[in-house]
Amino acid sequence: ESMSLTAEAKAIVDEYGDDPVPMGVLKKRAKDIKVNHALGLELWGTGKYFVQMLGALILDKKQIDLATIEGFADELVDRDDFEMNRLSEWLLANQLMKDKRLSALIDEWEKHENAVLRRLFWYKQARLRWTGQTPPDNTGYLMDQIEANFMDEVPMVQWSMNFCAGQIGIFDAPFRDRCIKLGEKTQYMIDEKVPANCVPSYLPLFIAHGVSKQAA
Repeated sequence: ESMSLTAEAKAIVDEYGDDPVPMGVLKKRAKDIKVNHALGLELWGTGKYFVQMLGALILDKKQIDLATIEGFADELVDRDDFEMNRLSEWLLANQLMKDKRLSALIDEWEKHENAVLRRLFWYKQARLRWTGQTPPDNTGYLMDQIEANFMDEVPMVQWSMNFCAGQIGIFDAPFRDRCIKLGEKTQYMIDEKVPANCVPSYLPLFIAHGVSKQAA
């Protein structure tokens, strides 16, 4: 970590350090700090997971551009899966999806060279379906791309493509059988062991579970 942190950033790093911090605590702290883009970038630059989670909340959407995001993604691509997933999804939910300009950028990332950004392309498409609005009319295109490219993708992108196909299967009924067949063909996560109250990733099971919840 850089030794040239401002006093404010250093105090936050010293306070949160490497110990787990509840998300509610980070959200409350972000509310107190409000928007502080320079501090947010500084906290992100520490590479410390919980400090970065706080940093992501206080960034100024209007000052985030493609170069900023690509810099974040370059830092995340070699992180362990859990931290990469949480940090990238946190950025997506708290910054990128809250700004029309940034949200539009995500639509360009399907073929981005950085796998974290390709993953966010698919994750956004999945999210557009489960958040309750009418599914966008690009479902046929997305299914064509998943079917054509799934087996050649890296694991982190396969996960979000599969997740997207799962959400399509649940919320976009005309495509449901096609999504189930995709899972049977790829066999992705067919042997995954999940705890009793968790949803499996294998598409036939994932979709059946989601559809039954819709019906409930």
